[in-house]
Amino acid sequence: MGLRSHSLALLSDAGHNATDALALLLAWCGVWLQAKPADEVKTFGYQRAGVLAAFVNALTLIVLSVWIFWEGYRRLMNPQPVSEAAMIGVAAIGILMNGGIMLGLNAARHNDINVRSAFVHMLGDLLGSFAIVIGGVVIHFTGLLQIDTILSLVIAALIVWTAWDIVKESLNILLEGLPRGIELNAVNSEMQRVGGVLDVHDLHIWSLGSNSRALSCHVLIDDIPPSASDCVLQHINHVLADRFHIHHTTIQFEHVGCHVSLKGCVIPVDEGQSHAHRHDH
Repeated sequence: MGLRSHSLALLSDAGHNATDALALLLAWCGVWLQAKPADEVKTFGYQRAGVLAAFVNALTLIVLSVWIFWEGYRRLMNPQPVSEAAMIGVAAIGILMNGGIMLGLNAARHNDINVRSAFVHMLGDLLGSFAIVIGGVVIHFTGLLQIDTILSLVIAALIVWTAWDIVKESLNILLEGLPRGIELNAVNSEMQRVGGVLDVHDLHIWSLGSNSRALSCHVLIDDIPPSASDCVLQHINHVLADRFHIHHTTIQFEHVGCHVSLKGCVIPVDEGQSHAHRHDH
């Protein structure tokens, strides 16, 4: 219909709808893979499958936007007549379809970047369809053909704007960056407030998936027996889970005596110089 009506805005919206089909398929595959349990090869499971799907979805939107910008530039140089009736009719159908799909995705989008990327696809389509309806009405009453091209450029800019945040967040997770909403210094400070903790270093925090965070670090404590250090460990994990929603931790204790003079430290067999604790909910 976009080809028949010669409307670049309608073609842009159609291309966005085509990528939506891919987005929904990838989102479904991501949700299915995320539900698979861990095995001997994928010891963390398939939690990042959804993140990877979100990243691919967002990239397809940006590639589509580049094409729309190029075609929009060509149309501005050489405006073409369009069928405003076809623009309005097809866009109105798009409003109903995209709105219905968004309602279905709304509940799950807050906790899953994969579903949120699919929701963003549909939101961009919905707003684009509204713009096309308004543009069709304006063209009908004014005859300004440039409106169609301007609309296509607006849709392309909207697509980039909605996709860019998904690209940044998903890429940050894939590169094991600090999870959104967490400050490394804040986590370090909270851990050092736990009784018995003298220092925290080699602190690393990353996301296993959209809703799963992991942490590893070295914690310096007094030269105390393992039974006492276990209480410190439980307190640290409670703080991390309660304040920062970090439930997967790997914490290695270093005793202050050996930390100060490592060469002269004699390690008793029953206590040990360090204890590696892994806490996984």
